[in-house]
Amino acid sequence: MFFDIGPLEMITLVVMAVIIFGPDKLPKLIQDSVGFIRKIRSFADGAKADIRKELGPEFKDFEFEDLNPKTFVRKNLIGDGADPLGFKEINDSLGIDTLRQELDVRSLLDDKPGTSLGAKPVAAAGGHRPAADTGTPLAAGERAPFDPDAT
Repeated sequence: MFFDIGPLEMITLVVMAVIIFGPDKLPKLIQDSVGFIRKIRSFADGAKADIRKELGPEFKDFEFEDLNPKTFVRKNLIGDGADPLGFKEINDSLGIDTLRQELDVRSLLDDKPGTSLGAKPVAAAGGHRPAADTGTPLAAGERAPFDPDAT
């Protein structure tokens, strides 16, 4: 509960409590605080027990901590390698890994910047071709053509 409070901050809190409440009222205040926290914990434990009793024996392994979204993601999605929903079987039957390897765009691209992959310009609706020459690679230090209207 107090893991993110340093020792200097804890000493400051104790000194402030002594100054505000006084040394004669401080023990009673601490007892009342501890009693309040115990009542809240017993109320929460009783509510958990009532919910478990109402859910029945089929939810015997139900944990309230699993309702936290971070815990749910860690347990069910990241998991320990188990696949309770059968996604691995579906993935294997569809052959997604082989399809991903066949359609890898990175293998089609080479390290030469400014080269095209063989695409030819298509005639526009008016019947004329675009003015840009896409078939020739750029020379060293040459800038690519820029069209401010296209951006």
